[in-house]
Amino acid sequence: MQDDAKNIHPRSREGPMFQQQQQSSPEHLVLSSPAYLLTAEEIVQQLATDTDNGLSEEEAQRRITKYGLNELEAGGGVSAFKILMGQIFNAMVLILIMAMAVSFAIKSWIEAGVITAVVFINIIVGFFQEYSAEKTMDSLRSLSSPTATVIRAGQLKTIRSLDLVPGDIVEAKMGDTIPADLRLFEAMNFETDEALLTGESLPVAKNAGASFKLEDDAGVGDRINMAYSSSTVSKGRARAIVVSTGMNTEIGKIAESLRGNDSKIRSVSRDESGHATWGAYIMAGLWTVLDFVGGFLGTSVGTPLQRKLSWLAIFLFGIAVVFALICLAANSFSSSQEVILYAVATGLSMIPASLVVVLTITMAVGTKIMVQRNVIVRKLDSLEALGAVTNICSDKTGTLTQGKMVVKKAWVIAEGTYTVGESTNPIDCTSAEISFTETTPYDTFKSQGDATEKKNVSPFKPASEFINRSFLKQYLNVATFCNLATVTRNEETQEWGARGDPTEIAIQVFSSRFDYGRRKFTSGDAPSWTQISEYPFDSDVKRMTVIFRNYSGNLDNGYAEWAFMKGAVERVLEACTTIQLANEIIPLDSEVQQRVLRNMEALASQGLRVLALAHRSWKTKSNDMGQLPRQDVERGMTLLGLIGLYDPPRVETAGAVKQCHRAGINVHMVTGDHPQTARAIAMQVGIIPANVHLLAQDVISAMVMTASHFDKLSDEEIDRLPVLPLVIARCAPQTKVRMVDALHRRNKFVAMTGDGVNDSPALKRADVGIGMGMAGSDVAKDASDIVLTDDNFASILNSIEEGRRMFDNIKKFVLHLLAENIAQACTLLIGLAFKDSSGLSVFPLAPVEILWIIMITSGFPAMGLGMEIASDDIMTRPPHNRKVGIFTKEVLIDMLVYGCWMAALCLASFSIVVFGFGDGNLGHNCNNHISDECMLVFRARSTTFTCLTWFALFLAWEMVHMRRSFFRMEPKPAHIWSLWARHAWRNPFLFWSIMAGFITVFPIIYVPFLNTVVFKHAPITWEWGIIFVESFLFFMGVEAWKLCKRVYFRRYGDKAKNPEDELGREMFTRDNSTSVSDVV
Repeated sequence: MQDDAKNIHPRSREGPMFQQQQQSSPEHLVLSSPAYLLTAEEIVQQLATDTDNGLSEEEAQRRITKYGLNELEAGGGVSAFKILMGQIFNAMVLILIMAMAVSFAIKSWIEAGVITAVVFINIIVGFFQEYSAEKTMDSLRSLSSPTATVIRAGQLKTIRSLDLVPGDIVEAKMGDTIPADLRLFEAMNFETDEALLTGESLPVAKNAGASFKLEDDAGVGDRINMAYSSSTVSKGRARAIVVSTGMNTEIGKIAESLRGNDSKIRSVSRDESGHATWGAYIMAGLWTVLDFVGGFLGTSVGTPLQRKLSWLAIFLFGIAVVFALICLAANSFSSSQEVILYAVATGLSMIPASLVVVLTITMAVGTKIMVQRNVIVRKLDSLEALGAVTNICSDKTGTLTQGKMVVKKAWVIAEGTYTVGESTNPIDCTSAEISFTETTPYDTFKSQGDATEKKNVSPFKPASEFINRSFLKQYLNVATFCNLATVTRNEETQEWGARGDPTEIAIQVFSSRFDYGRRKFTSGDAPSWTQISEYPFDSDVKRMTVIFRNYSGNLDNGYAEWAFMKGAVERVLEACTTIQLANEIIPLDSEVQQRVLRNMEALASQGLRVLALAHRSWKTKSNDMGQLPRQDVERGMTLLGLIGLYDPPRVETAGAVKQCHRAGINVHMVTGDHPQTARAIAMQVGIIPANVHLLAQDVISAMVMTASHFDKLSDEEIDRLPVLPLVIARCAPQTKVRMVDALHRRNKFVAMTGDGVNDSPALKRADVGIGMGMAGSDVAKDASDIVLTDDNFASILNSIEEGRRMFDNIKKFVLHLLAENIAQACTLLIGLAFKDSSGLSVFPLAPVEILWIIMITSGFPAMGLGMEIASDDIMTRPPHNRKVGIFTKEVLIDMLVYGCWMAALCLASFSIVVFGFGDGNLGHNCNNHISDECMLVFRARSTTFTCLTWFALFLAWEMVHMRRSFFRMEPKPAHIWSLWARHAWRNPFLFWSIMAGFITVFPIIYVPFLNTVVFKHAPITWEWGIIFVESFLFFMGVEAWKLCKRVYFRRYGDKAKNPEDELGREMFTRDNSTSVSDVV
């Protein structure tokens, strides 16, 4: 492909490319013709790039400045106008606007002015808060955008597709989304699905060497040397040069032509002839109106919880109307100003105006915290769903384990077993030595500790001392060529680097220890080996095959061709008919196959992932090797040996699994590994309990299964299993789907991990699909709800904890807000009984006081509750029931208890001032003006307002934990007397919100004009004694209620059921005479 490196590599400082660079800077380089008409070499020259090393980071940044980000200008992002309109036209604000209109209509200017100010403040504050929250979430969404694998400065990197620039060198493999328009320069069995672009339903086979002329007039679908943005790779792999990004791509041109056509009017249903009936027009119009109304009210947009709260707003609006009518009826439907004002105030008392804004802020904070804990939220619904997860189905490699594989054993059947010594660096090809024994892994495993056997093992030596063994060379041919990984050493720093799949890197490192690396034979001007075909690893076939041509040696026709295969042992054995022994090749009959499987199990029982290696001489001639059916190539193989790789569990995995069990979450391992390997790792990390040998026989037999066994069971047979498998080995994509369905039939809420293309159905079927940010394909990430940036199982636990924290906080602030609404409404409704001399009801709370409590006293502490850190017992509670949501029985009962208790104390404070210490005279027209006869009412109103304000503030602190005492938020505190103070200060936003509420009470009560004219209350003196006593009673009442709850839940509690304890109960109900070995 590269005939003259001087013409291609800009670092050569020679040839026409260097001359072109001198003439113009990269920022101004443009292609002389459409990319599909140019050769790869011409594009490399014109874009001043390098197919081996790519662009430098500095050059890439310059090109981003020149060409912009690789994104479509689809009018996305955060719209300030839409947020502003959403603040104005929502159910909560509309109720305030209606109250404002009524106040102006009855010429209650002060109340109307205050409500107007409240409306504007609510809109402005809500706008800035929601705008900030949306900007935060929008920036976090970009983190979950598709990624691209590029070569920058000679290093393989994964970057956001947004950051691609013309001239970048991209590597694409099956399951990837093509990130930009690419000109291919290397393709191996490469096919892309371009249905989104061309409408073609079948994948398009690509050919990097194809050439076109302008007069060919090739359409987009015919340009087989190109790969286009937004198409997906359905097969093979390729390397390519980015030639167009953003709106300059083919998909960008389509987006440009469609801009502005996103009509929200429902289309009219038409018959085959294109005609529509008048009924179709009516239905389209009706659905359009319903869509608008649903969007306007928020009942058809947003997450399930947001929609639920929008319906709550509508319900509360209905309650407010009913309460207003009750007020009017209690005053004989008088049309006087004060009666109408009382009705308006009672209606407003039921409106938690800050509810939606607080929810938005809480979700924004939650997504931001998730990113800090290595989790990117792609769909906001998952934030609510995570706290309900009862079962996690997780991959093993790279998630439960470190994904840093190293070859520990290599069994060359014709020679013996090679063992790799310890190494401090898994990719350093010179850091470990090799020992050898002629015995098989099975015999070695059986005779562990045998002194005679130890004598037969050679001391550890440099790998180069073994390279002259002929059968080892055959073995290494498969290991190095049936492998896409690259291992290199930087000549300047002498540091080792690797790129590729962790399994293949480990095998390539093993080959390189013998100085048998792939690049040694395939690079240079006259390579001794060249690849001519490839059949990539697939999660269904679980093996990979390549065909190579060998030009070295004394060959009759100048070359020899070989097919090399590696993969899961059972799948490779299916393709093998013979086995290579020391002196001969013999048929692979059932007896020999059983011997191979025994050796495989011996390696797997040590926790090693075992693969088989095989080859065959290739003699079939074909013009296009890539078009040969896979089954024709993968047959008649000769088995050469097994290779065992160790992937140690992550240090944090065992602790995370244990925490999951304490939280009532069962963990299942779904892996492609052998059952023995999977069982060994599962026991190490605690997925299989340590006391497994004590369990009943049928429980043990169901605990670990192979996918083939599981898939043979009918749904009814699966449902009859005592437990669903904790480990499914040799797992296929369809097995994951069946596992999710089986858990759903047991009413479980499932989180499923996945990284491959074929994992998409399971990810979509699961309640929470979890994609892998490092090793996952774009297709899998697109199908997922959240993405792990570190592919770590512990991050799944972090996301569940954060989901529970957020759900817990939403319950807290909803309870806080609605309990206050109940308190206000009850105070005003029961207060209808307070009649003045004219027979009209007297306000226990004035309208402006109600607005103050709704907007200031409630709103900011509620935001503080939304920011609370997770309680220390949050991961010992069971997963919440998503069908019930936040309105559990506990929340509903608490809401009534706290609301009624506050209302009772408020009414008591009003009554004590008026009837206990006063003469009971409620005056005349005391709802509007202050006078000597109204002074008693105004002082009582101040007392009631202060009590309710302080109750609301105290309630916010009490809601930090819904069951524990405010004075003892920890079960075993070190400093019990100062504990409450530390917890009060733990959340600064909540602390200062409450302090502000306390402080602002005093100017409201004592500032002239503001107190008597605006708030309709008067300064108080001795009444502070009532306030302090009632505040004490409020605390005592809430603490007493919490004590009752603690006693109840200790006896009938909702503690999480530990899956290990649940399994333990089975040992007394079934036969328990089974050994550990029976698990598989």
